[in-house]
Amino acid sequence: MGSEVEQKLPVLDFSKEALKPGTNSWLLACKDVQRALEEFGCFVVLYDKISDEFRKAFVGSLEELFDLPTETKMTNKYEKPLNGYVGQIPKLPLHESLGIDCATNFEETKKFTKLMWPAGNDKFCERAYAFAKVAEELDQMVARMIFESYGVEKYYDSYVGSISYLLRILQNRSPKENEHNLGFVAHTDKSFTTVLYQNNQVNALEVETRNHEWIKVEFPPSSFIVMAGDALMAWSNDRILSPNHRVIMSGNETRYSLAQFAFSDGEIHVPEELGDEERPLRYKSFDHPGLLRFFRSQDSYISNSAIKAYCGV
Repeated sequence: MGSEVEQKLPVLDFSKEALKPGTNSWLLACKDVQRALEEFGCFVVLYDKISDEFRKAFVGSLEELFDLPTETKMTNKYEKPLNGYVGQIPKLPLHESLGIDCATNFEETKKFTKLMWPAGNDKFCERAYAFAKVAEELDQMVARMIFESYGVEKYYDSYVGSISYLLRILQNRSPKENEHNLGFVAHTDKSFTTVLYQNNQVNALEVETRNHEWIKVEFPPSSFIVMAGDALMAWSNDRILSPNHRVIMSGNETRYSLAQFAFSDGEIHVPEELGDEERPLRYKSFDHPGLLRFFRSQDSYISNSAIKAYCGV
């Protein structure tokens, strides 16, 4: 019988040295990343680019953000589905989140800040942008490792040239008496990759393994979670798992977390090299924004087979 304590996510250390493409440590890391994503669909990565002082200051900024009036937060809207404010959902009373689209572009982060604080809030703007840039650097390093580990690095530049980042800022409050402890429903991400960061030590994220056991994720200091989304699962021809995950709250502390999603602005090409006689290609190349619209039209946050319905062969 399996239980939660038996399995833990792989922990990879990207802090110990400058990982440079072509070096031995880089090639080893490529293999570790590939193995972790194929087995679990995600991994913990130690990456010491965010100082403790920055983290504490940013928690203050996030508290300030969620303390704003609901009407103000609800002005966070985008054309793209799933990008703006999510909250006030009767079935998910513990969850509230906002999105900054194209967060690695300083002007876009400034625009979001101005919407929330018409008088301005430079500290929030600078911190959110600084975080987005660190998450971008980590995400692109991992993406490059993925492309290299499958021998299709020639496609990496065009992939990276097509992506923009959505930064979602999430709050899960602790449940009141007699309130359900579900912080967010079980779902898979629709991104190519997601970089998750937790701003305080409230461990509530759970990830489902291939054999349908739930692992409670622990975030060591200076760590992120890198997670594969449905778009990466399709791109890899089902080698990589897009893991089901959920948030289950306990204790009496509010959880703040940040999730930065990589979305292609156009078509994701499924490399022909990843298909062979034993494993013919299972997906057609697909329009990533189209996948989001299709998922949204399913009227369900938990339609985990949306990608197969959308572009499966």
